[in-house]
Amino acid sequence: MYKPIVAVVGRPNVGKSTFFNKICGKRISIVDDEPGVTRDRIYADASWCGHNFTLVDTGGIDEKSEDAFQKDIRKQAEIAIAEADVIVFLVDGRAGVTANDEEVASILQRSLKPVVLVVNKLDNFEIENIYEFYSLGLGDPYPLSVLQSKGLGDVLDAIVSHFKEQTENEDENITKVAIVGRPNVGKSSLVNRLLGKQRVVVSDKEGTTRDAVLVPFKYNKKDYALVDTAGLRRQRSVERESIEGYSVLRTMSAIDEADVSVIVIDGSLDLISEQDVKVAGYVDQAGKPSVIVVNKWDIKQKSKDEFIKMLSQSLAFMDYFQVVFVSALTGQGTGQIMEMVERVHQNSSKRITTGALNDMLQEAILNYQPPARNGKQIKIKYITQASTNPPTFVLFVNDAKALNFAYKRYLENRFRERIDFAGTPIRFIFKGKEED
Repeated sequence: MYKPIVAVVGRPNVGKSTFFNKICGKRISIVDDEPGVTRDRIYADASWCGHNFTLVDTGGIDEKSEDAFQKDIRKQAEIAIAEADVIVFLVDGRAGVTANDEEVASILQRSLKPVVLVVNKLDNFEIENIYEFYSLGLGDPYPLSVLQSKGLGDVLDAIVSHFKEQTENEDENITKVAIVGRPNVGKSSLVNRLLGKQRVVVSDKEGTTRDAVLVPFKYNKKDYALVDTAGLRRQRSVERESIEGYSVLRTMSAIDEADVSVIVIDGSLDLISEQDVKVAGYVDQAGKPSVIVVNKWDIKQKSKDEFIKMLSQSLAFMDYFQVVFVSALTGQGTGQIMEMVERVHQNSSKRITTGALNDMLQEAILNYQPPARNGKQIKIKYITQASTNPPTFVLFVNDAKALNFAYKRYLENRFRERIDFAGTPIRFIFKGKEED
């Protein structure tokens, strides 16, 4: 079902991100006194009185700013305005009308879109402070104190009044793909290349992407959403309460919520860094299927065989990995990424019949018996699949604690030989009599 898009725009520090988070009911967009924190478009689902819609937070438009990213921030805001069904224009009731407010109003008037003008920061609900905003030519201003939620209901009523009648339909089945990796490995460039347009801000400066940015799109007639995330840094070098600390938490949350993770590694370097391994380790622990994308392959230092050997050594804990060598700059190899994403997601979603599983188990046991412990033979009686994403199997054993790691690894390898689980972790849960 199509959901109306509501874009939140305005100059810096008028409370857009706080307004965005308040309506969404959770902290999605970063709130900070530092201007320019929100740079890309941030999407989230919201609802009011039975109306479902998509809310979009944008960067503050400041024509006088010397921030190197201001040109990109304005461009992203203009794209949000162009794709929106309704626009919320937030202004500061304590500061009054500013030159930036007039500039934003001019952009909105040219858009010919419905606009809800909201005068924020009226903590004592000083209604007289809204009058001068009539001069912006955008209709009746709505008073608001977003921190105290005063006037929020009236604003939401005004927003949904512009929605066209919605028809009920089944929810769309969207596969979320998180683009993760260290800072400055080309994640945002890769997102833009996959989408075929300048969708997120790109810069050589580390830390350009701070929020996780959700971008819906279609591939092979299926619904997907790319999630461009902030680069994961070494935890000890990031203060937990800082903007970067929150970005790390958002990245980890994006991995948890994603269906597939694309782990981007810098192919122009001669090594797999400690942080590359940590990112991959978190994806593996989260049980997510993944694709290793070696970017910047146009300035490669090694052959593919040498790089794969390095990966095999560094990522021995996830020897199921699948790798694609690409250049986001030139587009080389990028067409293979979504093909591989689709494959590993299908592998993670596989369900194997109980009969086939037990046939494979018996074959594995005949080939190599479980080791005895204290003269007692370990017997694996039965196997069944408990869940998918990742594929999880429960094996019933007479003494689960006696089964060593080597034999568990042997079973996993045998199952992988018989079934294509490339690109996805699989889980084995061993239950003994004492756990029945």
